[in-house]
Amino acid sequence: MMLRVVLVLLLPVVALQSPLPFDCDDVYKSGSGQNGVYTIYPAGPTSALQVYCDMGEDATDSAAKWTVIQRRMDGTLNFFRKWDQYKTGFGSAGGEYWLGLEAMHLMTKGKAYELRVDMEDFDGTAVYACYSSFAVGPESDGYRLSVGTFVKGAAGDSLTIHNNQKFTTFDKDQDTHGSNCAVLCYGGFWFEACFAANPNGVYTWGPSPRYAGVHWSTFKGLEYSLKTLVMKIRPVTA
Repeated sequence: MMLRVVLVLLLPVVALQSPLPFDCDDVYKSGSGQNGVYTIYPAGPTSALQVYCDMGEDATDSAAKWTVIQRRMDGTLNFFRKWDQYKTGFGSAGGEYWLGLEAMHLMTKGKAYELRVDMEDFDGTAVYACYSSFAVGPESDGYRLSVGTFVKGAAGDSLTIHNNQKFTTFDKDQDTHGSNCAVLCYGGFWFEACFAANPNGVYTWGPSPRYAGVHWSTFKGLEYSLKTLVMKIRPVTA
């Protein structure tokens, strides 16, 4: 009787690598469901950025998850900065920060997003404003803002007036005012002439002079500086 010898080649098992997360919704889909600081890659493997991810209070919520692009909470960070810093981002994702105009452009170029702005005054009243879309154009067009329809929220609509405006900093004036709104308002933003919302203004406490403070005019007017203001985006789902 002939003995057959069967050779079995043992091939190495290669683990499939999941794509790097583009935003916080991808982070959530990869299995990380807790609020906190995570790393995303809006421009590929060499573009690591730390962001704060708001996964929502309800773990069973099937809606897309929020990527925080701007946060004011305690006044520990100076937002009166130059163009290059607003372009690349600054601050700490665990505290106050600005994600960066280039990252916002890359993200909103790659996916369709909606915007939510959460805010609170010093009396503990918390409100929000939601917009149907949010996108930032390329640097060649001044990182122009495109914001959609105001959808809902007791904060009211203070952002529509800023739609289609280029971004202005104290060293790069692109607003429609005769002066530089970033100089007048002590922070960079998509100013018109000048603003109804000033999320990046100098941090003060409650009642404040016009142009000095973190403002959302349809909530507390232009002479009250808010305790917190957070801008966050998530992919639009059907």
